[in-house]
Amino acid sequence: TSLLDEEGNQDESLESKTLSAEDQVKDRSTGTRVVAGQIFLESGKLDSQSDDAENFHSQEEEKENSLEELNSLEMSNLLNKDLEEAEIQSPVLTAIGGTADGEPCHFPFLFMEKEYAECTADGREDGRLWCATTYDYKKDQKWGFCETEEQSNKRRQMQEAEDVYQTGMKILNESSKKAQKKEAYQYLLKAADMNHTKAMEKVSYALLFGDYLKQNIQSSKELFEKLTEEGSPKGQMALGFLYASGLGVNSSQAKALVYYTFGALGGNLIAHMILGYRYWAGIGVLQSCESALTHYRLVANHVASDISLTGGTVVQRIRLADEVENPGMASGMLEEDLIQYYQFLAEKGDVQAQVGLGQLHLHGGRGVEQNHQRAFEYFNQAANAGNSHAMAFLGKMYSEGSDVVPQSNETALQYFKKAADMGNPVGQSGLGMAYLYGRGVPVNYELALKYFQKAAEQGWVDGQLQLGSMYYNGIGVKRDYKQALKYFNLASQGGHILAFYNLAQMHATGTGVMRSCHTAVELFKNVCERGRWSERLMTAYNSYKDGDSNSAVVQYLLLAEQGYEVAQSNAAFILDQKEASIVGENETYPRALLHWNRAASQGYTVARIKLGDYHFYGFGTDVDYETAFIHYRLASEQQHSAQAMFNLGYMHEKGLGIKQDIHLAKRFYDMAAEASPDAQVPVFLALCKLGVIYSLQYVREINIREVFSHIDMDQLLGPEWDLYLMTIIALLLGTIIAYRQRQHQAIPRPAGLRPAVPQQEPPPEHQPPQ
Repeated sequence: TSLLDEEGNQDESLESKTLSAEDQVKDRSTGTRVVAGQIFLESGKLDSQSDDAENFHSQEEEKENSLEELNSLEMSNLLNKDLEEAEIQSPVLTAIGGTADGEPCHFPFLFMEKEYAECTADGREDGRLWCATTYDYKKDQKWGFCETEEQSNKRRQMQEAEDVYQTGMKILNESSKKAQKKEAYQYLLKAADMNHTKAMEKVSYALLFGDYLKQNIQSSKELFEKLTEEGSPKGQMALGFLYASGLGVNSSQAKALVYYTFGALGGNLIAHMILGYRYWAGIGVLQSCESALTHYRLVANHVASDISLTGGTVVQRIRLADEVENPGMASGMLEEDLIQYYQFLAEKGDVQAQVGLGQLHLHGGRGVEQNHQRAFEYFNQAANAGNSHAMAFLGKMYSEGSDVVPQSNETALQYFKKAADMGNPVGQSGLGMAYLYGRGVPVNYELALKYFQKAAEQGWVDGQLQLGSMYYNGIGVKRDYKQALKYFNLASQGGHILAFYNLAQMHATGTGVMRSCHTAVELFKNVCERGRWSERLMTAYNSYKDGDSNSAVVQYLLLAEQGYEVAQSNAAFILDQKEASIVGENETYPRALLHWNRAASQGYTVARIKLGDYHFYGFGTDVDYETAFIHYRLASEQQHSAQAMFNLGYMHEKGLGIKQDIHLAKRFYDMAAEASPDAQVPVFLALCKLGVIYSLQYVREINIREVFSHIDMDQLLGPEWDLYLMTIIALLLGTIIAYRQRQHQAIPRPAGLRPAVPQQEPPPEHQPPQ
């Protein structure tokens, strides 16, 4: 399955949303407020009006655009002023041809007893737009065209392309079958050939990743270049990625930075995220925490608003290296058999199984697709059996509303009350939300606070988050940043992404805590990595599992650019295994080295050891024992890696990159054995070898003749030591003679003369061969 399946192929996919210049102009912060437990910078609402082209947008895209109430970077103020002035001074249309050539159009004008506030094609068979230059067309017959014939033809072509694009998108959004999605892409290809920008964006990314179209880096590059010339932020970001990773072009970090910057200025969120990571890690730019904070905060605002509206997505971070060693263990995925077992239990009336499956289907993840219908059915069964948790989640579903469950505050309130009366923290938190926002009940901050406190005491993260928000904003209680910080910290320990967002805002502004840019960036980065583009991690994994390493590596490389450590290590792993044919053989190890380096700098132990290995063996770089030793030492000291300790022991033993020291070698071997039980056998063998080497070295270092000259045998063994020695030699000689005689008797005779074998003798297979 592809990300395009999972997202219904919204424009919210990996290509990301872009902020319009208008959004960037209007979105100016003046203070802070909290919405759904989340600290937002105040901003003006977006205009709901759209231009003619946007009238053709699908409902999915309109829904998507409603989320784009974000804070922009405080750049290009002059551009913003110009845009504001342009909004005030709307251009005056002049009639072309007709009976009033050159005269200004009059809006509104009356035609066929209907007023028109804009140009129209009504009354014309050729579909060309026209306007009247006086109010009453019928009376004065004064009119002219609003466009030239060439403009009219171009508009009609774009209209046709838009229709083809919408047909493709409709099929894509409504179907789940691969064959139908491939058919949808044929429509998108046709629209792209007609220079439809959004279709070109869809097709170019599909070609880049191999989603429903055959992967073709060169064709996608040509489309990205075309889009970039047209000023598409998505095209600019993607072209930056190609230059950064050297796919289809010669790698150039300078060009990549230029395209990423243009993409970010155009409002592309992924470009912002990439720049945030580059400034944070100092990749191709001077390291700057403040610049990273600006970019990351912008993206985090979007992700947080999306999460508060949709509940967020479950991110599966599967490491390919772990998956290859222990299939299914590292992924956290549920086996199909196990899911069927739970389904069987649920059908038999097992309430816990019903609630568990309901939650899995509600949020999706662990190999289970999001399915609100199934979730609703399971929760209903469990609620009918009297389960408070199921009642609370039914309340949540009615409160939020979806295609399956109509939004109803009254029904939600009934379920929340039932669950809360049974002491369920989810129900208590839901009731708190109802009283906080007046959903089905009058607003009552005291009751909201009471229910949130009850939920928080039971460790429910939503209750902790909302309680923190009330203290932060001083709603129903005296404003107390320390208490807010306490509850946000508790919610963040439970993994609530909005708690990370709120903590990041507090650290970024120094509210209630000492201002810390570094902490704020790390928290914002965590929030950004929970955006919808994170679903690409699962798509890349599925591509790899299906044997399409080329598609997987490209997807992992883009996610690696965004700063996902697991994507960096997975991309490096695929390159390390030489499974991606789209990367030249000479470039495989150097690129793998680059991504191991980035993953290691984010604290991944295996990547740090891999860096040591690459420098030790000279993969993608020159053999450098000193650098290898440094990487192993870092892995040993910072992450207590048994593998690194063992390697350090070996290097000390051989004197590679460090002065030879057998004592230190033994120390590191012992440390490795203590750090991991798996290391005990190789450590035992290494210590045996070390013991032999040490003995030989000791023998070499001493003078044998001197030793014997200093030994007094009479004193050591007594005056008759020579008699003892002769006795021992005689016994040894006798043993050897006896052994030889027995061996001589055991020589087989010819088969006919051989006596019968006594039963007590060994079985035939233990006798010497005949």
